[in-house]
Amino acid sequence: MFFWQRTKKKGPDPRGLDRLSSSLETNLHWLQTDLFASDETIVYRRIKTSGPKPRDCVLVYADNMVKHEYLSQFVLRPLLKAELPKGLRGEELARYLAEQVIEADSSECITGYSQIGDKIMGGVGVLLVDGCPLGLVVDAQGWAKRTVTEPPSESVVRGPRLGFSEDLGVNISLVRLQIASPNFKTRFVQVGEQTKTRVAILYLDNVTSLDLVDEVQRRIEEITIDAVLDSGYIQEYIRDAPYSPFPTIGHTERPDAAAAKILEGRVAVLVDGSPFALTMPYLLVEAFQANEDYYNHWMVASFHRLIRYISFFITTSTPALYIALISYHPQLIPTNLVVSISAARKNVPFPGIVEVIIMGLVFEILREGGVRLPRPIGQAVSIVGAIVLGEAAVSASLVSAPMIIVVGLTGVAGFVNPWLNDIAVLFRLLFVVLASVLGLYGYVLGVIAVVLLLSSMESFGVPYLSTMTTLVPQDIKDTLLRVPWWQMTLRPRYLASKDRQRLQGRGGRGS
Repeated sequence: MFFWQRTKKKGPDPRGLDRLSSSLETNLHWLQTDLFASDETIVYRRIKTSGPKPRDCVLVYADNMVKHEYLSQFVLRPLLKAELPKGLRGEELARYLAEQVIEADSSECITGYSQIGDKIMGGVGVLLVDGCPLGLVVDAQGWAKRTVTEPPSESVVRGPRLGFSEDLGVNISLVRLQIASPNFKTRFVQVGEQTKTRVAILYLDNVTSLDLVDEVQRRIEEITIDAVLDSGYIQEYIRDAPYSPFPTIGHTERPDAAAAKILEGRVAVLVDGSPFALTMPYLLVEAFQANEDYYNHWMVASFHRLIRYISFFITTSTPALYIALISYHPQLIPTNLVVSISAARKNVPFPGIVEVIIMGLVFEILREGGVRLPRPIGQAVSIVGAIVLGEAAVSASLVSAPMIIVVGLTGVAGFVNPWLNDIAVLFRLLFVVLASVLGLYGYVLGVIAVVLLLSSMESFGVPYLSTMTTLVPQDIKDTLLRVPWWQMTLRPRYLASKDRQRLQGRGGRGS
């Protein structure tokens, strides 16, 4: 397929060389002495066409970024055998080569020197011909790519095993395999002054609001940055509430998860070089949802989801409630338990808040060390370190045994919601400080402040707590619990503005 592209000059060039010259030697001299000076990875393959009047040609590409066999078979070999008609020059010559000589499946013509650098650094070959002021681009990308495997950060017992890789084209195809609909659309944006990173915006044309798609594209196009190496760069630039620790943009390594978000009316953003897809709008309820919730029985999925809500409460509130009760409100604890806790803390020289902060810090250090070290070593360090340090701290009367239980329960509960674990650490510390000063009143004030923060947040115009504060039946069927699929007949009204109908009729035997 042949694409004819004319690029307008963006600004004056001090050398007056914004457009390619008709002289092949002039073009080569500029490339070798200016654009790619001292770059030994750039290959200049000189050839001559066949016939009584052969034409000089040069194929320019970056070594190790193209498929050499592809260029040899579909570009170089046809050119060596080609007998060009007399009198062909300029655009006519480029069109003839693209349509009747080059056997590649796609080619494109460019007119400017600056375009050559972008194309070659992107892993394509550029053919320059004497007498033609155009460059013929042949797509022959061939660098090493990671195979499609199961994402380690989102492994499942039941469900698809495919995960995104670092190749944008592969990632788009993985989502397209999940959504085989002509309404599945893709827009491309380029970000990064130096990296020229390609960004793809994915959505369903008949479901997603075009205002949302335009807003996402506008925010991405307004990014002014030197380099974009991962989707996290994009996420930080375009997110709402940048000073809030709660995420307003989701991310996933799973094509099925990204497809599910798109089918609900969201927009997905893929970044070349990153295995993480961004999804927006992102609501708080999504942090308590897991991929397997939609592959298991709805009763089992609902039970597991309740466990996640309870675990988030435990990991954020247990240390604060413990401090408030033993320091300010011991009358609320059963007498036998108060006596047991007092006996355990009799020889501990520190107040409760110091115990919590010290043990919490030690737990986070062990967790961080386990994450950064190689997996076999990290697991051993985190497990053995926790056992040895905990036992030694209790034996040395530096902390009490009940505090070890509280910190251990808090840490384990945090692993149930990995997307909110880091946020839970921050609010856990906030609640502990408030509870140590004002008791239960301080804890309640902290909870009210967090609720007010969440109520004031939005994600691309959608209230952050929209699905958790509504009483509309269809909007709460996938929040605290997950109802059967045949009852979720409509998409969330905050997302799908065009077509809310998801299912028609009723399923299930005996229903």
